[in-house]
Amino acid sequence: MTQQELAETFHKALTSKDWALMRTLMRADVSWTLPGDNRISGTAHGVDEVLARAGLIASYGLNFALEHVLLSRDNMALALHNTARRGELVLDEHLATVCRIEDGLIASIETYLSDLDGMNAFFAEPPE
Repeated sequence: MTQQELAETFHKALTSKDWALMRTLMRADVSWTLPGDNRISGTAHGVDEVLARAGLIASYGLNFALEHVLLSRDNMALALHNTARRGELVLDEHLATVCRIEDGLIASIETYLSDLDGMNAFFAEPPE
């Protein structure tokens, strides 16, 4: 699978909540780091924790609009525009999800955000 295909399949798995498909894209020892101080912040270690993190994020009802797939020689990034509404809280953020690839699988993920304060407020409480 090319990096482009890997990125598009990752996005497809996330938006469709197809965790079995997402599992096939990652190494068993994958990690995912998100900034901030909220329910989804920090580093998830191992494929089970990463899938649990993805499920938690998706449970908040986000729209994950893929704007661009960015490729380096060996790795990839997804430029996303995430939006959601939860009561009075509105999430409207641009982000880059940067994936380090090893042997054709995602080895680590790090997410960079445009609105850390908004993310902290939106993900402070459990989804309804």
